Amino acid sequence: MRPSGRFSFMSTEYRGSCLCGAVHWEIRGPIARTSRCWCTMCQKQHGAAYAPYANAARADFVITQGEDALAHYASSPGVDRSFCKVCGSNIGWTTTEAADRIAVAMGTFDTPYEGLVTRDLHLDTKPAWIP
Repeated sequence: MRPSGRFSFMSTEYRGSCLCGAVHWEIRGPIARTSRCWCTMCQKQHGAAYAPYANAARADFVITQGEDALAHYASSPGVDRSFCKVCGSNIGWTTTEAADRIAVAMGTFDTPYEGLVTRDLHLDTKPAWIP
């Protein structure tokens, strides 16, 4: 089943972890949408041209291991970015503008995501070296 529209629901449970394995997480509900963020903050945080995220209900996102290994950084007013303080893997971010949601870094998924990334954000800062 391919995503369509703003909210596309596929599997209702996903697992993921950081590079070193200190932090493990689960999404115990549907992923509402996915996106590629091209903003300069995400580029710097991920060390890449863009950052792919899966948007889920914050209530469905659970740290199952390594809560003490999580660090947080307020990258801008109302935005909290979480990452593993051991290996530096980006876990996700939250904002007070959508306090009930979390954007989870798709590179940390251990459960394969079968859908497509459905949105591109901040294309105005997409690097010129990306076609």
